[in-house]
Amino acid sequence: MECTHSQQWMAAYLDGELDASATLQLELHLAGCAQCDAALAQLQALRARVAQEGSRYRAPEHLKHRIRSALREQQPRPRPPLRASRAALWRWFGPGAGAVGTAAFAVTLALYLQQPSPAERLEQELVASHVRALMPNHLADVASTDMHTVKPWFAGKLDFSPPVIDLAQQGYALVGGRLDYVAERPVAAMVYQHRKHILNLYVWPAAGDAAARADSRQGYQLLRWRQQGMQFAAVSDIGAADLAAFGAALRGQLGGGAKQH
Repeated sequence: MECTHSQQWMAAYLDGELDASATLQLELHLAGCAQCDAALAQLQALRARVAQEGSRYRAPEHLKHRIRSALREQQPRPRPPLRASRAALWRWFGPGAGAVGTAAFAVTLALYLQQPSPAERLEQELVASHVRALMPNHLADVASTDMHTVKPWFAGKLDFSPPVIDLAQQGYALVGGRLDYVAERPVAAMVYQHRKHILNLYVWPAAGDAAARADSRQGYQLLRWRQQGMQFAAVSDIGAADLAAFGAALRGQLGGGAKQH
C-alpha cells in the first residue's frame, strides 16, 4: 500500500467504516511506515480535541415541535376497516399491490446489479489472499530461491504440477512457494520479490489461452492470463508497469502464450 492510499483511508479507519481486508492492509502499512503512523496519531489527537472542546447546542423547543409534526404527517395512512366492502377493498388494495410489486422488483433488481461479477469475486479473493500472505509466517510453506527445490515440494500436494520459474535476472527473485485456496480449489502460490515488494503468483489448471488482463483493487495491482492449460494470477503493490514486465518475462520463459491487452 502506498502512503497516498493510507492517508485517504485513515478517517474511515478511525470511524470503523473499513472492511476487514482494508483494515488489515492499512494496519500492516502503518506498522512499517513511521510517517503514516505519525499522521494517524495527529488525526486521533485532533478528533479527541474536537470531542473535548467542540461546542454543542440543544435544539430549541419550536424546532423540536416542527420536526415531530413533520414526522407525524409522514406516517402511513391507516388501512380501511375489515368491514369494508369487497369493492372498497379492491379499490384500495389493487393499485397498492401493483405499487408494492413494482417496488419489490426494483429492490430485487438493484440488489442483483450490486452483486459482484465472477471476475470481481475472483479478484477480491486474490487480494485477500495476498494480504493474508503478508502477515508474519504466512508467506511461504517452502522458503527457497531454488526453483528445483520449490517445484518438487508441490508434488503430491496438488492434482497438477505447477510451473516454477526463477526470474532473478529480470529483477524478480523467487523466494518460495505455498499452498493456497482460491476460486473454490487448492492452488499453487509462488512468491517473488521485486526490490522491497512482494509479489504473489497464483497458478491452477484452466482450459484454453487468454490474453493478460491488468486491473487494480484496494491499492494492489493484478494481472491475470491463461497459458498452456494454466490460469496465472499475479498480485502485488508494485507499479502496473513493473507487474506487466513480470508477466511478459514469465510468459516468455513459459514459451509463447497470451499477449497482454
